[in-house]
Amino acid sequence: MSNPLRVAHRLPPFAHIRAEHVEPAVDAFIDEGRKHLNKLLGELKQLSWATLVEPLEEQADRLNQAWSPVGHMNAVVNSDDLRDAYNKSVVKLTAYGTELSQNTALCQAYQQLADSEEYAELSIAQQKAIDNALRDFRLAGVSLAEDKKQRYGEIKNRLSELSTQFSNNVLDATQAWFKLIGEEQKDLLAGMPETALAQAAEAAKQKNLKGYVITLDIPSYLAVMTYADDRNLRQEMYQAFVSRASEGGLVAADSGDDPKQWDNSSLIVETLALRHELSVLLGFENYAELSLATKMAENTDQVETFLVELAEKSLPVAKQDVEELSVFARKAQAIDKLEAWDVAYFSEKLRQEKYAVSQEELRPYFPAGRVVEGMFKVVNTLYDIDVEENKNVEKWHDDVRFYDISRNGKVIASFYLDLYARNQKRGGAWMDDCRARRRTETGVQLPVAYLTCNFTPPVGDTPALLTHDEVTTLFHEFGHGLHHMLTKIEVAAVSGINGVPWDAVELPSQFLENWCWEKSVIPLISSHYQTDEVLPEIMLEKLLAAKNFQSGMQLVRQLEFAMFDFRLHRQYEPEAPRSPQSVLDEVRAEVAVIEPPAYNKFQNSFGHIFAGGYAAGYYSYKWAEVLSADAFSLFEEKGVFDKETGKQFLENILERGGSEEPMALFKRFRGREPEIGPLLRHSGISDLS
Repeated sequence: MSNPLRVAHRLPPFAHIRAEHVEPAVDAFIDEGRKHLNKLLGELKQLSWATLVEPLEEQADRLNQAWSPVGHMNAVVNSDDLRDAYNKSVVKLTAYGTELSQNTALCQAYQQLADSEEYAELSIAQQKAIDNALRDFRLAGVSLAEDKKQRYGEIKNRLSELSTQFSNNVLDATQAWFKLIGEEQKDLLAGMPETALAQAAEAAKQKNLKGYVITLDIPSYLAVMTYADDRNLRQEMYQAFVSRASEGGLVAADSGDDPKQWDNSSLIVETLALRHELSVLLGFENYAELSLATKMAENTDQVETFLVELAEKSLPVAKQDVEELSVFARKAQAIDKLEAWDVAYFSEKLRQEKYAVSQEELRPYFPAGRVVEGMFKVVNTLYDIDVEENKNVEKWHDDVRFYDISRNGKVIASFYLDLYARNQKRGGAWMDDCRARRRTETGVQLPVAYLTCNFTPPVGDTPALLTHDEVTTLFHEFGHGLHHMLTKIEVAAVSGINGVPWDAVELPSQFLENWCWEKSVIPLISSHYQTDEVLPEIMLEKLLAAKNFQSGMQLVRQLEFAMFDFRLHRQYEPEAPRSPQSVLDEVRAEVAVIEPPAYNKFQNSFGHIFAGGYAAGYYSYKWAEVLSADAFSLFEEKGVFDKETGKQFLENILERGGSEEPMALFKRFRGREPEIGPLLRHSGISDLS
């Protein structure tokens, strides 16, 4: 049987991909790529976009079509065999990528094209792709001496291995802990909503156990932390969650597992050292400087100032939030000191007291099917697109749905939607690129995206019911998806999300979240799963009134993560590196309003910066939120479904991908540079400057 990864498909053949297919396919594509490049450079007589860039893009796309489903399956249907194949292949691909980016002859060819008369005649997208390629050659050390080039390659390979191992350790540590609560102990789960109890019972059944099983998967974890009356249970679960992938991690009773095998501490130390060495090798002071070389922010001082100023504005509000919560907990249950495992529980109780609304009360009004359908209506109104399910597509799991996006009856993009948490699926929510839009010899390859969440799945005859927080998460990821799928750019390197600076890529996702809070939108995305009743007006008013509940606490929490990440990389001293914990402790002393216990090893599961693309870039969430809040403020002025404003956002932001600098695109849409005021206003924080 032929290897399905070696055959070009419009869509990945998920049902036919096996772990044993991966390495042979990767080896074959790398070998093919090397031969193709050597032949191309050897026969290159007339340098042009058509003779240089187009054939390279075609070759890169063939490799991506094979690798994209492998990387995705490793995250959503992980298995030992697939993980092993992925781990071995990603090292080879990293080395191959370094080899290409350090190819002096290839870099010179791009430079000659940039210096040629043809360059001025190319499209903006083509010019941007060439400019980015030359920048990336420099950042890959193309001009380094051979010994330093070799060292660069060694560092990149090792960082790739460390990143993969970090992610695997977090997944394994998360799966290693669960707690069985027998029927006779059901009182331990007092306060838990019926939906969470049903899911815990289902989890026990899947393990062939009787009673209830709670796990560290986000839906289960959050349900316990938010609703369980038993304070000791909350503390036990909190400790299990925040100590994941650390020496002090916890495992299921009687499992016999040693949590030290998943300890990420040494991986973090080595990662930081290698990142710093890499940045110095390329002529930067530190890894934060290297990170910003491809971002919207101009320099490290600008980022640090941005974070500190935001902290100064939000910290007083956060302190008021926590004081109010402490007083409430003291009155409600005589809690002398509010601990980290009390925050979600008493916050929910306080929210109910102040606004008489809870996430669980709202859940029956947000069945997943209705939310998805309503979300499609929102984007139909904004961007004149139709979304329709296509059932004739291979998928990796029965939960997955596939949709086509059309305009005027013509399909322009597609996406997979994988909503529910399950075993061997990485936690969190994300969007990823399956196919990029690009011009081919036979026409235009349409963009395809993966949209992944980890919501509580349906149980029995009850459909999946979402909290409003989860509704917001879904809109966020779909915003990313639209950025990728509605692009009109036909150069793969800068179409969709490709080529977009990391600190601007969250703009479309955070932007779409705003519609979850609009009075005119809630009826589109809500109806009681049993009665079809739209969310009642009184509950809607309470939901909207509670929008900025504890927004100060939430903001400083994000700033804690961002400042820790940025300072960890900016202040690294190779001769005497500080421990990550000491950096985190220092940041917490500056901005945290809840003191965590010593066993909290948050950094050991901080996948965004140690196994994702956010290293020295976590600030991007807040940076982009300034852009998104300011962009939405124009809709507030014109009307949230104003056709012309929607058209302007579509044409100036979504359709342009990474073909131009984000500041230029934003100014074209908004008519000016971004202002911080709308973000503070949307967060219920006054701009005191």
